[in-house]
Amino acid sequence: MEMTQNYGPYQGFFKRLTVLDWLYATALGMASLFALSRFGAYMDMYEKAILLLAAPTFAWLGWHWKPVRALLLVLALLSLLTIQLYGGALELANQKFFLKYLLSSQSAILWMSTLFFLSTLFYWGGLLARSDFGSSLGSVLCWAAVIMGFTGMLVRWYESYLVGSDVGHIPVSNLYEVFILFSLITALFYLYYEQQYATRQLGPFVLLVISAAVGFLLWYTVSRDAAEIQPLVPALQSWWMKIHVPANFIGYGTFSLAAMVALAYLLKSHGWLSDRLPALEVLDDVMYKAIAVGFAFFTIATILGALWAAEAWGGYWSWDPKETWALIVWLNYAAWLHMRLMKGLRGLVAAWWALVGLLVTTFAFLGVNMFLSGLHSYGTL
Repeated sequence: MEMTQNYGPYQGFFKRLTVLDWLYATALGMASLFALSRFGAYMDMYEKAILLLAAPTFAWLGWHWKPVRALLLVLALLSLLTIQLYGGALELANQKFFLKYLLSSQSAILWMSTLFFLSTLFYWGGLLARSDFGSSLGSVLCWAAVIMGFTGMLVRWYESYLVGSDVGHIPVSNLYEVFILFSLITALFYLYYEQQYATRQLGPFVLLVISAAVGFLLWYTVSRDAAEIQPLVPALQSWWMKIHVPANFIGYGTFSLAAMVALAYLLKSHGWLSDRLPALEVLDDVMYKAIAVGFAFFTIATILGALWAAEAWGGYWSWDPKETWALIVWLNYAAWLHMRLMKGLRGLVAAWWALVGLLVTTFAFLGVNMFLSGLHSYGTL
């Protein structure tokens, strides 16, 4: 009897991996082990676990989306170059040319902001003028902004330790830092969908919300001197912050992306730019996938936040304004997905709901910090 071998989805996936794929994963593993051997004495068991899990996580990302490899390589080279230029002395930030004008955290983040603004202009120019060159240049500028933004965040992490070993922390602790994180996460998810769906016509819409975030970031930087690195308040001196905040902002970023895609859907449905935007089915699919990914990560972030609250404040839930509005955001998108999966929600109602969801998300992200106070008061304006 002839036997046939059926491979499951994961077996088939691993059979498609090349030698280069495995070399990439091996390099990540070796880098993770090197960092553990070099800095493990300064880490607790949870931080060591996060470091070791980072290698397979980024290996998986690089296998599924090849640009991640080039991004990680460029970020590693720029970060190591910056560390070499600093030589352990923070005051060199204003003395060395490349640090002062390009690679110090503040310079890199200013470059990120400029590049995002330019990317928005070229994406819109490409859409309105039907110019593939304009849209392509917008995409290149968006990638450049992502590189400079992540470089700025990594360098800021290093700079915080130059300020003081007791000050050093991952840069996701205040509004200045999380607005940068929000912009970068939203841009990365957009660039992924841009490649997956082979269309740059959503760039003008998604870059609008990123530019709005960058505009607020610049205002906040100038008016509040927000770029200054500050020691962590006691409640934030926890390894939970390293995973809770990024997971939260994957949710915020993808929800915002879905809202801007919903705006494109509504414009096309009403005959605006209808011949220049992707098909309604494509827009609907991107909107759904973005909300599904965001909901998964936001759920994880909410659970992690509850565990962190129990450690920091002695209870899993206290109906703090930030917690309450996080629950409202979660319920909003849980209802959206329920109606989509159970009732087949599509079309204008789904798009309007996703767009209005941006208002709910924005208030939970920023409005609570502006108008309400509570246990999360360290994030106020």
